[in-house]
This record gives sequence, structure tokens and C-alpha cells, in this order.
Amino acid sequence: MSFSNLKKQSNLGSLTSKLVKEVEKMNNSGGGGDERLWKPEMDKTGNGYAVIRFLPAPDGEELPWAKMYSHAFQGPGGWYIENSLTTIGNKDPLGEYNRELWNSGLDSDKETVRKQKRKLSYYANIYVVQDKANPQNEGKVFLYKFGKKIFDKIMEAMQPEFEDEEAINPFDFWQGANFKLKLKKVAGYWNYDSSEFDRPAPLLDDDDALEAVWKKQYSLTAITAPDQFKTYEQLETRLKMVLGKKSAPARLDEEVADEDDSRGSYTPNFESKASEPAADFNAPDITPTKSADSDEDDALSYFQKLAES
Repeated sequence: MSFSNLKKQSNLGSLTSKLVKEVEKMNNSGGGGDERLWKPEMDKTGNGYAVIRFLPAPDGEELPWAKMYSHAFQGPGGWYIENSLTTIGNKDPLGEYNRELWNSGLDSDKETVRKQKRKLSYYANIYVVQDKANPQNEGKVFLYKFGKKIFDKIMEAMQPEFEDEEAINPFDFWQGANFKLKLKKVAGYWNYDSSEFDRPAPLLDDDDALEAVWKKQYSLTAITAPDQFKTYEQLETRLKMVLGKKSAPARLDEEVADEDDSRGSYTPNFESKASEPAADFNAPDITPTKSADSDEDDALSYFQKLAES
């Protein structure tokens, strides 16, 4: 655009209106900047409600979800908001530094580890059935990022605890079930405890329409592809800056064990990729028993049985 055209557009009313619309579009976007991502919104009463449907694995992929470990904490030198290399089975500088601190035996170091520990999140394709806060999202496919609380509800649906409860595959187009996302604030955190699956029913009555939905899904394996992560050296440099250290943390053979995120969502107001901080400040299990990884193994066995039946 030329300078003369810029001057012609120097109309306070039209320019302001356009900018306001763009800001509203960004603020109302379900994904906080990434148009692929959807998230629920709270109303003025502090509650939120939406109905979504978890979708099957994308074409050519095995699992209907991807998992991501990340860290989010503030140090003397700023915020550390980074995905962890342990997601793809590699060593991570913060994981090794946390291990070093934990093994010191000092209570103060253990408290630091609790604040810096990694958080587990999941990504899945969803179909938005109802979203009164943003009705333009209804009938569309998005990626949805969620924590262990919702993943546990998925596992409970696939492997119910009691014999009078019928197991369902929440990711199935025909025999799955809509998920009623009920959101409220508890002690300042987003809480999903009241969320539940509806009765099993087809997502849509028309198979052609279901196939069209399936073809609109996003790749999940691409989310955790190696090229989506910073290198060890890049993370190490960032970590040193955040910690205000002159030397890098020593490399160790183990990382801190898996941690749960028992509470909701927090997004610091800056441009770095933000992650929800873990609200469960219990000590990390140095020798974990049943973890999110074993939950995933159970889920893999479930889908294997489906494939063989």
C-alpha cells in the first residue's frame, strides 16, 4: 500500500471500526491465535458449557490423540514457557536440572522442582456440537488441547470401573458419545469435574457427512514431530537465562517422573507459547507406579482389541 493510500484511509471512524473488529476476532477466537485450536469460554457468572465430540484418528495415524509435556514457570530472568524434549523420548535440560535439585535432599530445592515440573497435555481432533459463546464454531473441526482430568474421563468411558456401566469408544463416529464440557472456577482455577459423556449415538446421520468431517481433521503426529521442538542447546540457553545462571545445569541420566495437572488453565499474557501451570504441588514420584504412560498403554490395548474384533 502506498503512502497516499495510507493517508486516504486516515479516517478515524472506519479505521477504528476495522481495528476493533480485528481485536474482537482475536479475543473471540477459540484457539488464542491458532485458528486450528478451540477452547471453551466462561460466561459472566464464571461458568462455561459446550458440547464437543472427540473424533477418530486422522487418516494414516494410529491414535486419536497426541500427548505433550511442557514447562511453565517464572525465574529471576523471566518466564520459561517451553515444550519438553521428553515428549519425544529425548533428554531435556530442565528435566535434568530438576533431577539434580531433587537429589540434593533440600526441602527448598524440592519446592523449586514442584514449581518447575513438567505438565502433561493432550491434543485431539474435535467436532463442535454446541458453543453458545462462539456459535460460529458449531459444526466445525478443531484441535482441542486438554489435560489429564479430561483424559481420565475418556479412559473411564473406555474402561468403566463398575460392571453395570457399558464401555464406549468416545472417538467413534457411530458408537461414540458427545462430551458435555462443564466448566467452573474453583479456587481460581478452571475445573472440569462436572463434565461428562452423553449417551452413545452417531455424530451425524449421514455417512457422507461423517467422511467429510474425517477429511477435515488435522494431523496429530505433526504436533509432536521432532522438528516442532527446540534443540537441547536452545532450551539450555533459555533455561540459563531464566535461572540467571552463568553455567548450564549438569546433564544427568534421568528426568523427573511424570506429573499430573489436576487443575485448570492459565495463560500468561505474553507472546511466548503459554502452557497451563501444574496445580498439583505434591512431590513428583521418583519411581512412578501407574502414570499417564501406563494409562496410554491401556488405551493402546483397547484400540488393539477393537482392531482385532
